[in-house]
Amino acid sequence: MTLTAALIAVVAMVLYWRFVRRWFRRWGASDADLLRTMRGDDFIRQPTYKATLAVTIGAAPEHIWPWLMQMGYRRGGLYSYDWLDRLFGYLDGPSEETVLPQFQSLRPGDEIPIGRGGGFPVQAVEPRRALVLAGKGDDFAWVWQFGLYPIDGAHTRLVSRNLVRTPATWAARGFMLVMEPAAFLMTRQMLRGIRRRAERLARPAGSRTAA
Repeated sequence: MTLTAALIAVVAMVLYWRFVRRWFRRWGASDADLLRTMRGDDFIRQPTYKATLAVTIGAAPEHIWPWLMQMGYRRGGLYSYDWLDRLFGYLDGPSEETVLPQFQSLRPGDEIPIGRGGGFPVQAVEPRRALVLAGKGDDFAWVWQFGLYPIDGAHTRLVSRNLVRTPATWAARGFMLVMEPAAFLMTRQMLRGIRRRAERLARPAGSRTAA
């Protein structure tokens, strides 16, 4: 029984490492999304972790961009699993379902608040095209960036890319293994949440009211 359990554990680890983690790190992303150069790629050279997630949204960039601009604590929220974000103190209320005009301006040097302390430093903003958040601390360096890539007048690819450089320690590697599935679940739901809001915003006023 002990040998069988050990073999099952080894097989499970191999499957997770070869297939599940690969799925985490490229959910929704096409080969073109994985290969494309994004605005914040140069902020970290030779990252030890990279994940690119993407969705196609039935809306133009101008209907997607406002949701990125108003992200954050006591702003628009994070559009993910609100109950988890509230449980961990990242938010104190549900994510917004409407565009908030007072939070539609971000510039490099600003910080998107997350919880009551700290936040995501804004490194680059290209209106309706790219938003780059990045920071360093405790020998870690990270980038979280969003890119908007129009397909036609009515559809846009929204791409989220995470780059991380960690210290070469077992503790850092263990931390990333724990963080990967959580980051994947929350980011995937966030992209879905933005898609739903943007597509609703893009609909004619009459159909939005009826929905």
